[in-house]
Amino acid sequence: MGITSATPHKPARASSDARLPRGNGRQRAATAATDMQRERILQVATQLFAKQGYANTTMAQLVRTLGVTKPFVYYYFRDKQEIFEALSWPPAVECLTSMDFAPDDIRPAREKVLEGIERLIRATVAHHPAAFFPYRDPQAYRPEYRAAQTKLAHHFYDQLCPLLEQARRDGDLDFDDTRITALAACSLPGFLYTWYRPEGRMTPDEVVAALLKLALRVLGLRT
Repeated sequence: MGITSATPHKPARASSDARLPRGNGRQRAATAATDMQRERILQVATQLFAKQGYANTTMAQLVRTLGVTKPFVYYYFRDKQEIFEALSWPPAVECLTSMDFAPDDIRPAREKVLEGIERLIRATVAHHPAAFFPYRDPQAYRPEYRAAQTKLAHHFYDQLCPLLEQARRDGDLDFDDTRITALAACSLPGFLYTWYRPEGRMTPDEVVAALLKLALRVLGLRT
């Protein structure tokens, strides 16, 4: 899910601090009723973006599909871009924090790598189609959003790369360059957007299992 950078940097803050860098239209306070209306807008927008892409989806189409007025939508979101980013952010956070483990988790690095990679793949599949928006329309995001997502990606690799190297020292993984290996293994879920369909011949669990098997081959898992 948008995992594209393993460049050295300062570690990101804890995943619990990950926040979408923008407000919510004119809305000042959330209630159960407003949360329901906001979710309704996001659900309809998800289908329009997935079917037509970002550029071909308009606020007029969204309003017409919802059967509401433009001020109704603008109360919750400033514009189409904010809706698109609001849909893309939760998958980004879940995918890019999939390698986070409790400080007192003393399991071998091999086990953490396997669990984290599976969580990454499973989160990508579970968040279809929103998880694939960054691959389909990467130009749609603001620089601030891209910077926040890059920070999350850096955080992901801060967790993954040391675990890979420890697992290699333990004799559980066999690979050469750590960064290239990490990028190659974690790029596999990104190709899902070109062919994955929830109603396809493989169930979501079967897709996860197949991609996990391929990722572990890239990592050189020793059985």
